Amino acid sequence: MQLDQFWNQRLEPGREAVPWSQVLQLLVVNRLINPGSEFRLHRHWFDQTAMADLLGVDFAVASKDRLYRCLDHLLAHQQDLFVFLRQSWQDLLHTQFDVLLYDLTSTYLEGEAERIPSAKSGYSCDGRPDCLQLVIALVVTTDGFPLVHEVPYEVMDGDTSDKTTLKGFLAKIESMYGKAERVWVMDRGIPTEAVLKEMREADPPVRYLVGTPRAKMRKMEQQWLELPWRKVRDSVSVKLAAEGGEMYVLAKSEGRQAKVMAMRRKKLARLLWKLRAMRRSCPARDQLLLRIGAAKSAASRAFGFVEIQLPSAKQAVTRETFTFRVRKEKLREAEPVDGRHLLIYRARIRWGKPRRCCGSATSS
Repeated sequence: MQLDQFWNQRLEPGREAVPWSQVLQLLVVNRLINPGSEFRLHRHWFDQTAMADLLGVDFAVASKDRLYRCLDHLLAHQQDLFVFLRQSWQDLLHTQFDVLLYDLTSTYLEGEAERIPSAKSGYSCDGRPDCLQLVIALVVTTDGFPLVHEVPYEVMDGDTSDKTTLKGFLAKIESMYGKAERVWVMDRGIPTEAVLKEMREADPPVRYLVGTPRAKMRKMEQQWLELPWRKVRDSVSVKLAAEGGEMYVLAKSEGRQAKVMAMRRKKLARLLWKLRAMRRSCPARDQLLLRIGAAKSAASRAFGFVEIQLPSAKQAVTRETFTFRVRKEKLREAEPVDGRHLLIYRARIRWGKPRRCCGSATSS
């Protein structure tokens, strides 16, 4: 990929005892073989390898301050590097940018990093709502290559809602790459109905593939019954239906269904074991509520499949006042839809022999 030439032009040798290009080589090899912090590389990793012989330098190349200062030198060329990489991917691998995956995540902060102005409280993907965080948005191709201009990602305030980010990214990508016929693939929580409407009414219309809430799938459940399943992979089948210029794709995965059911049953079994232990010991009511709260947190969504009767504030905890049962009817309703997802695909659709569903035709 000619990265050596790229960096040699930008990290020109100066009065340093060790060229910055060699420090960079050390950092890259460490990331590829045994990734860790710069301090760990300095204290432990360098002495246990042959990097000194391979680079023809002494321990000075792994000086702690030198490693950190090298990162500062790289930061000045960040934009040039990302543009260079995108062009290299396009030339070497014929990377296409007609299907783009857009997603967001969060990373929590501790210590002095909490002083960053953008660090705020918000929904934590790491399960750490007690920490301040940042939100990171990324656009990548189906091969996992980031679509870049200045940087391949955007760091936003920690309280940024996913639904407020898509419109800005659409405008940014169109301004950099034009209004090409590309497909945006997103989670169901990212686009709002208003943004989807704007995408449909744009000129030319913006194509997308996005998930829908489970409530939508239940609402259309009866309309899917007459349609046949079409196998697209060994354990994945789909049903297709069209409505209002959009293709609805109901997908089911046998492997995913088995995994979801196994995880739920495992959590449910642990929950029932804890509840039985509470019923045998009959602790004080306040202690019982605390233990049930902890069990609910551990069981997550499986807790909703158990109906619990608690004693009132004036009642003692006995086997008669504290009872529970599995909601088998709710469990029977949930298991058939495990591993199923309803997607909406907006694109140019060529129809074969039509089938009627949802008041419109579907592809044969």
